[in-house]
Amino acid sequence: MRTSGEITRTPEDMQPGRRIRKAGVVAAVALLAAVAAVAAAPAAVAGGGQRGGHRGEVVSVVPVARHSRAEVARGLEKLGVGTGSLRYGVRAYRVTYRTVDPQGRPTTATGLLTLPAGGGRTLGLVSDSHGTMATRAYAPSVSEDARAQSYLFASAGHAVAAPDYLGLGQGPGRHPYMDTRSSVTASVDMLRAARSAAHRLGRTLDGNLYATGFSQGGQVAMALGRAVQEGDAPGFRLKALAPVAGPYDLEGTEVPALTDGRVNDTSGVLYISYFLTAQNRLHPIYKDPAEVFRAPYADRVEGLFDGLHEEEDISRQLAPTVRKLLTDDFYRKLTHPTGAFLQALRQGDHTCDWKPDVPVRLYAGDKDTDVPIGNARTCARTLARQGARVRVLDQGDVDHVGSYIAALPKIARWFGGEAA
Repeated sequence: MRTSGEITRTPEDMQPGRRIRKAGVVAAVALLAAVAAVAAAPAAVAGGGQRGGHRGEVVSVVPVARHSRAEVARGLEKLGVGTGSLRYGVRAYRVTYRTVDPQGRPTTATGLLTLPAGGGRTLGLVSDSHGTMATRAYAPSVSEDARAQSYLFASAGHAVAAPDYLGLGQGPGRHPYMDTRSSVTASVDMLRAARSAAHRLGRTLDGNLYATGFSQGGQVAMALGRAVQEGDAPGFRLKALAPVAGPYDLEGTEVPALTDGRVNDTSGVLYISYFLTAQNRLHPIYKDPAEVFRAPYADRVEGLFDGLHEEEDISRQLAPTVRKLLTDDFYRKLTHPTGAFLQALRQGDHTCDWKPDVPVRLYAGDKDTDVPIGNARTCARTLARQGARVRVLDQGDVDHVGSYIAALPKIARWFGGEAA
């Protein structure tokens, strides 16, 4: 469910139990840090006051980066990402827009809009959903480290909308981690904002939408595809779905894997503590953190997920294993969820329970110890029972990060070829 990290890390640093990845787009890598020609400038577009307005209304658009095709290629090559689909340089903008919070109240969110610096005036749109991040400053609209796939897809000729989600980037409040419903409303509203912002920047979106995402974002991409197909984003037509390593089966696969070794402890501690503290604001899982977390972690865990702490800092202040983090009673609930905990899991477990009218490709890796490949296989079976055209594309003996690096160029070619 996690993303990003540092381009200078060695393969050994990324082994299970050692990798604490800063969140961004290409898990465990910081793309283009060396070639960031950031063009920060006053807002290119501004509109609306602080209150009122409609969902998806653009508040502001700020240029944040520009790269030549050669710079994009060099950055991707350093990560081992194929560059055969690259055609143009790119221009990236932070878009602030109106949306709603989990309770349906008006709020704002931010996201990254990336456009090719060339090609035609009319563009298809890729929606790219990022993976788990605990630090708001690592979101795509803020951090250069979180923009790899946006640059890849834009250089191939698409507009790219990458929502930060609620409470990340420059949006207010805390991130409601793994609340699929609000991640989808923020993503749908980012589509609307991207259409308006692109128009004001001299480009037109043709309505064709290609949805992808990594890890947490894979789950969001599946749910977004459903929302678009059911008419929640008028003017957009879903063309293809290509999520990577998504936690589509929390109750049956992901959460039980926290106890049987399929998920490494470093990642497991971060995921379950983030999930419980965020979901407790939406579901009454506990009244006191001590009901779920052991001492001394119960006194500090909620404060660690304020959007300001880095993942390395969070992990240093929590237990080394899931077993040592949670109370005996709650640890047993990981394999037999009940009550509000079960409700929270099931609310996110229906992203594959529908029939897409478009082809679906689920990318995953055999050695993924963050989001085991069983998630993709369960999703595929569920989709197939609905009559969907779905394939699981096993990326081989690669881990969570490796599955994404392997899948990205394939998705870019697919979106630009037969899926177009």
